[in-house]
Amino acid sequence: MCVHQQLGMSSVLVSGQSELSLAELPMESWMSELPCALWDTPLYHLAIPGSHNAITYCLDMNDRSPVDLMQPDLLQKLDKYMKPLIRPFVYKWAITQEFTIKQQLDCGVRYCDLRIAHRPNDSSTDLYFYHGVYTTLTVQTVLMEIREWLDAHPKEVVILSFSHFLALNQELHMLLLTTIRHAFTSKLCPKTEPLTLRNLWALGYQVIVSYEHTISSCHSELWPHIPYWWANKCKAEALIEEFEHRKQHGRPGGFFVTGINLTEDLKYICTHPTESLKDLVMSTYPTLLGWVKEQTPGSRVGSLNIIAGDFITESHFVPTVVKLNEKLLKWSS
Repeated sequence: MCVHQQLGMSSVLVSGQSELSLAELPMESWMSELPCALWDTPLYHLAIPGSHNAITYCLDMNDRSPVDLMQPDLLQKLDKYMKPLIRPFVYKWAITQEFTIKQQLDCGVRYCDLRIAHRPNDSSTDLYFYHGVYTTLTVQTVLMEIREWLDAHPKEVVILSFSHFLALNQELHMLLLTTIRHAFTSKLCPKTEPLTLRNLWALGYQVIVSYEHTISSCHSELWPHIPYWWANKCKAEALIEEFEHRKQHGRPGGFFVTGINLTEDLKYICTHPTESLKDLVMSTYPTLLGWVKEQTPGSRVGSLNIIAGDFITESHFVPTVVKLNEKLLKWSS
């Protein structure tokens, strides 16, 4: 199989034919079907598709659910006193993914941006995700769904980035760590391991957890925070210009994320009252994916690694990112 894959891929590269392109691999198992020439490439030198704010498909639509405490004071006050008017705007601009976590993984996403929170005035220790408002699904529920998916896809590897930690004290951090360990058990990759597919497959590791908190240094299964390049722009051209500038200064040594997610400000929202974040994203994806196609993974200056976006199942985003790995094969052939 490996020899066949190599021969198939070399025919793509030599003849320029596209019928055997990596973009045409089954996306739910694209890692396990990569040519063996890439099995010893560190994951931080591969092109990996990611989901920005991955768990916003289940935001709590109940008006009794508060907006999250990171929102500006003005928005919190407006939401409190003018909820029927304000809340629809919050939902339209807070939802970044419409498909469930299992559907996103089926589509080929292998990096998930997970923002964790404890709800205000909640006497339980349940943890949720948040973006504008809190989710209805708990962290424990979503992690177990990911575990079930991994059990059915034993050669796929996911990178879970836990961050933001709104209203978490030390006790809740330890509870979250226990939840992570319980969900993934022997699938958790310790930070001493070489991060190649061949090594991870041999040892049965499928989950790399990055944790944006100082406690990561005290636990072998918590990798340090993965840098996220965020352009903070609402126009595709401005975002591309920002990333081209950053690329000139070289890439970080390990994992890092280039977030092609656009950021709307209050002025943009007010001047586009009938639009939603999805409208903005879908109108700019042709330009953004045109830029993505020109990128290269690997260790060189200007190369990219994880590329994360919004509404990643709605376009050719995932196959476009996976296809970039063909460029690594050209160098090694």
